[in-house]
Amino acid sequence: MTDAQIPAQGQTPDALEPGQTPAEQVPPPSRSHQVLRDIVGGNAMISVLAVVMALLVGAIMIAATNEDVQAASGYFFSRPTDTFRAIWEAVSGAYSALFQGSIYNFRRPGFEAGIRPLTETLTFATPLIVAGLGVALAFRVGLFNIGGRGQMLVAAGAAGYVGFAWPLPPGIHLLVAVLAGVAAGAIWGGIAGLLKATTGAHEVIVTIMLNYIGFYLISFLLTKQGLLQAPGSSNPKSAPMLESAIFPPLVGSGFNLHWGFVLAIVATVFVWFLFNRSSLGFKFRAVGENPHAARVAGIGVKRVTVYAMLLSGGLVGLAGVNQVLGTVTTGFTAGIDAGIGFDAITVALLGRSRPLGVFIAGVLFGALKAGGYSMQAAEGVPIDIVLVVQSLIVLFIAAPPLVRTIFRLPVPGTARALRAGKVVTR
Repeated sequence: MTDAQIPAQGQTPDALEPGQTPAEQVPPPSRSHQVLRDIVGGNAMISVLAVVMALLVGAIMIAATNEDVQAASGYFFSRPTDTFRAIWEAVSGAYSALFQGSIYNFRRPGFEAGIRPLTETLTFATPLIVAGLGVALAFRVGLFNIGGRGQMLVAAGAAGYVGFAWPLPPGIHLLVAVLAGVAAGAIWGGIAGLLKATTGAHEVIVTIMLNYIGFYLISFLLTKQGLLQAPGSSNPKSAPMLESAIFPPLVGSGFNLHWGFVLAIVATVFVWFLFNRSSLGFKFRAVGENPHAARVAGIGVKRVTVYAMLLSGGLVGLAGVNQVLGTVTTGFTAGIDAGIGFDAITVALLGRSRPLGVFIAGVLFGALKAGGYSMQAAEGVPIDIVLVVQSLIVLFIAAPPLVRTIFRLPVPGTARALRAGKVVTR
């Protein structure tokens, strides 16, 4: 079609110039077709396909590193079926072990024993969910909270100190310890927000530096008697948490899943309500979309920045609280964060910074963590392959055009443009 044949905006195909063939006319799609295109090419489908592609690449790596596959490939041209059989057994065995280690183990007798892997998945997912919510909240406001490690550590230090050094009545003790940890994480994140609002310091640089400060601060306190170090010990480790400050089990004393998971659900609902049903959430979204327009509309961008980093740090700090009062009750060290602060960035990206998406992404990564150990023990697959799969998910999430090109997905909104009478260039 030449430039002279391109219809103007709002012009229908019937009004094209004489002599144009019907094949050059683009009929307006139906509304159902428009909705279907938006769903198929939407962010949710991109996230799902990113996971599928990462698992496919992981399958190739599992097959390439399997000894039986390598041995069978040595005589591939004489008996090629042996190679394909070895590839199938390696990949299916690895992913079967991943499933049985994260969702349900059919080999264990009884439903209670079989469902234990799912409870382990939810246990691993709990800190990832709340930390991912904190990072996602900052993302929605246009901020990059890379300080999850520092916020988790200071929150763990505050909650842990209250947990073993303040004997309080049951119920009250746990509540005070949780609030202390959340407040410490909020303050640590708020420092970055305050510096961003008052001096213009970039939050990425500030939060990264605060990670180092938080790590060395907690490491120092763990070596000082009367502070975080266990009484009578020379090791950099805290005392065990008092029983009154530990999250009670959620499904039974024989499982590691505790009420911290319920707290993660509450945090997910809170973030959803904040962004969709509150005036503060509207200001967050406005500043995240366009801070200059928000400022013209009368929104205090600097104040919103501080509030966002306070809430973000508090949510990430809740992950540190979970680590101290939930999965680790015998005392903690400076490695209590276990890389969750950085994994939370991946969870937030995979969840598209939406509360429900972050929750699902956290459960997925919890399943990869729980099933990865089972896959390594049962099939001898290196745990590093699970880390590669997680990294590939981030890679594909960060490149939607690549995923759309591979799967030939439509771009959302093109059908709506056609209904409006616009011609889409290919």
